[in-house]
Amino acid sequence: MSGLDSGAAERRRQFAEEARSKRPDLALLCLLLGAEAGPVGPAEVRPVVPGETDPDPYGIDAAQIELDRLAGLLPYGPRSPAGWASALAELLGGRCGFGGSAADYQRLDSSCLQQVLRRRRGLPILLSVVWIEVARRAGAPVYGVALPGHFVVGFGDPDHLVLADPFAGGAPLTGADAELLVTSKTGAPPDPSMTRPARPLEIVLRVLNNIRAWAATRPERTDVALWAVELSLLLPSHPARLRYEHAELLVQRGEFLRGAAEMEEYADVMAGIEPTAAENIRRKARAARALLN
Repeated sequence: MSGLDSGAAERRRQFAEEARSKRPDLALLCLLLGAEAGPVGPAEVRPVVPGETDPDPYGIDAAQIELDRLAGLLPYGPRSPAGWASALAELLGGRCGFGGSAADYQRLDSSCLQQVLRRRRGLPILLSVVWIEVARRAGAPVYGVALPGHFVVGFGDPDHLVLADPFAGGAPLTGADAELLVTSKTGAPPDPSMTRPARPLEIVLRVLNNIRAWAATRPERTDVALWAVELSLLLPSHPARLRYEHAELLVQRGEFLRGAAEMEEYADVMAGIEPTAAENIRRKARAARALLN
């Protein structure tokens, strides 16, 4: 992760620290993640006095303020889980126009929380993060639900939850709807564990996986793939194979020595588990070093 400027290095440090805290802040982690994609653009979110430095170029503070503002628009008072779902749908899906479409899957900013708040468009998981954070600030019993292939939100007791689909503007999901959705993705009926609350770090890793998938179809965007992998590696729990993916990206970007060294380190780890795979990785490391000749 060398080559970062001081600001980027500080954001990475803050991301790692927050990810390892006792109660990780989902909004902050998603905003620090979104900052990796670049500045939001001061003119899009707030005025800047000519000659002054923008104090919030990545829109992190502005996004937190916007989440607070949206939460303040919810009518005050106790309500049932269904009442919370209805109130959020009316505010976010209706009045504010948050939702998504197939075209949003083709955009990197659909995975960046500050951009989703600005555009009011995004992937299901980022729209769900908006719902979760707005509802949480208002005191709702809310959490993310990572259904296979489609992220939604749940209100109330996990054993008697009310589901809503932020991607569809907050449309309610009945048990039959959820079963059909899962069956269409997996070919099997839903397992009860699928509706358990998704933990913040699970959500963040899933967002990063989406970004890696976006970059994988765009060979010219190894820069995006690299930072998505590097942030994933900062999480306390992540797939071990990401270390090898990181090494491959370094080689693709011309950092042959670093990439080869990381491949060899990963091969050492794999040697006792899959010796044939480890030898193949060492062969690729030697090939990477040969590119310097």
